Amino acid sequence: MTNQEILSALTEKKSQLEHRITAIEADFHKGRSQDFSEQATEAENDGVLDEIHHEAKAELTHVIEALYRLKNDKYGLCASCDEEINPERLHVLPYITTCINCAQ
Repeated sequence: MTNQEILSALTEKKSQLEHRITAIEADFHKGRSQDFSEQATEAENDGVLDEIHHEAKAELTHVIEALYRLKNDKYGLCASCDEEINPERLHVLPYITTCINCAQ
């Protein structure tokens, strides 16, 4: 992938994550049902949404850091050993920071 393709993919991922986070936060702020049985279901859903929210925010942080590395010509270099990360690994996880050897 070219740097422009990587930039485009990361920017799109960032936008998707921001949208997901905004939607989850909007759901948290809306009112809850008056019905007790509905409140129990909503409480369970809130637990799931909270975990999805947490994961989306963590992934967004990784994407933002990858965009920073791309801008500063550090993208694709292992944060531990400074060697190049396998392009196939980056294709699967474009915000990964370590090569396969350092990740183990």
